[in-house]
Amino acid sequence: MKITKTIATAGMQLLMSSPLAAAQDHPMGFFITSVGMGQGANLGGLDGADAYCTQLAEAAGTAGRTWRAYLSTQEEGKRGISARGRIGLGPWYNARGELIASDLDELHLNPNIVLRTALDENGNRVKGRGDQPNEHDILTGSMHDGTAYFPRDTDDHTCSNWTSSGDGSAQVGHHDRHGGGNTSWSSAHGSRGCSQENLQATGGAGLFYCFAAD
Repeated sequence: MKITKTIATAGMQLLMSSPLAAAQDHPMGFFITSVGMGQGANLGGLDGADAYCTQLAEAAGTAGRTWRAYLSTQEEGKRGISARGRIGLGPWYNARGELIASDLDELHLNPNIVLRTALDENGNRVKGRGDQPNEHDILTGSMHDGTAYFPRDTDDHTCSNWTSSGDGSAQVGHHDRHGGGNTSWSSAHGSRGCSQENLQATGGAGLFYCFAAD
């Protein structure tokens, strides 16, 4: 009887420490889109990107949450919309229940965003530096602290506010925190253009971050 109880206790402890149990304790509140929308950086604006986040999250089994794309915009004549102001206050967990950040400060100063933890909505690893192809360029249109470039910088960093798949450029981050001497997950460099081909040429696939804002 004592042996059986010991085995049962050990089994319960193992279950509680498993990724499945962690995910059950902490619902997913952060992911990278597993696939892009197929039109380069033309995401249908912020509304289209938010709707895509919701679509992917619900297809993966996470329903009832308010999803926002981590994207900034630039609007001439008034202050742009900042990604950090769209995503709530945290905390955020990935699809395996691992803590990404407790709040906005930790998210932008010391987040748990690396190749192992920056997962898609299905809990799969997103290709990074060293993979073929490298897809570590994640669309953000943001500066390092998650704020919009405009009005401090009037160049296009958002592919015309996420409506262009032609001219322009998109600021991207590196989800694996590697490459080009810049380890920022939110703001590493600009893309060569806004088409799917341009994004792929600089190491991306039109992917972006999604956060639960509720």
